[in-house]
Amino acid sequence: MARKRKGDPVHGWVIIDKPLGLSSSKVVGIVRRSLNAQKAGHGGTLDPLATGILPIALGEATKTVSYAMDGTKVYRFTICFGESRTTDDREGDVVETSDVRPTPEQIQSVLAQFTGEISQIPPIYSAIKVDGKRSYDLARANEAVELKSRVITVHSLALCEMPDADHAVLEVTSGKGTYVRSLARDIAVAVGTVGHVSELRRTAVGPFSEKDAISLDSLESLGHSAPPGEIVLPIETVLDDIPALALTEQEARRLRQGQAIPALPVATRSPLTDFNLDEIVCAMTGERLVALVKVTGGEIRPVRVMNLS
Repeated sequence: MARKRKGDPVHGWVIIDKPLGLSSSKVVGIVRRSLNAQKAGHGGTLDPLATGILPIALGEATKTVSYAMDGTKVYRFTICFGESRTTDDREGDVVETSDVRPTPEQIQSVLAQFTGEISQIPPIYSAIKVDGKRSYDLARANEAVELKSRVITVHSLALCEMPDADHAVLEVTSGKGTYVRSLARDIAVAVGTVGHVSELRRTAVGPFSEKDAISLDSLESLGHSAPPGEIVLPIETVLDDIPALALTEQEARRLRQGQAIPALPVATRSPLTDFNLDEIVCAMTGERLVALVKVTGGEIRPVRVMNLS
């Protein structure tokens, strides 16, 4: 017999405005305990140095975490010029210095190089695995780390302000896998100096933004007193861009049991014209998510079933 999980079956998303100094996993633990949730995970890591939007998936929402992690992200970050650091942020040791300070015009002139599909080498202090080991573990052990460049997508990159000669504040909208620390490092090199990230804030992840966020202090003060509906967003929130199919209760029951159902009857209610075959689709009964499915071979087949009872 399977051991019963501790806590309540809470399902959905809580969007936390992560404070400075806490790891993402620490925040997950605080949220889970505050809501007495059985299961929780985060949708995209933020370093302890960073603040901002950290989506926390609860219960069956953990089955949709990839849709948050793969979504577009927006960051506001500050480059500190004149020092290159081991971690490419202010927590690392200084490894190189420069007296060169760029003008706003010089920064503006290189931003186009970092927009669109570009190649980027991740920081050596990152969670990427090298021969089965985390890159940051190898770096901390003073072992040589050589990471391969990868193609990322930067949708937009803008200079917001330069509060002084040593610092520039930028905003970037990017796709999956972008390292802002690498971006700051490479921009500094492009303007003839060195630099690192001194401040970093994520302002949006996929459909989630600052307007959706709650602080940890507010969450902990509410504790179990607030109805989950006031804090927890529906699982479907992260799936807004995914086509949906309307099911009958009988069809939904079969999918929940792991069985495929014929696509033709469903197509009469939900025209199968706005998506490609074999892509993931939401199967719904009313406003309730039943499963993530694929339409293939004339059938609707369950991929991830939501156990929301």
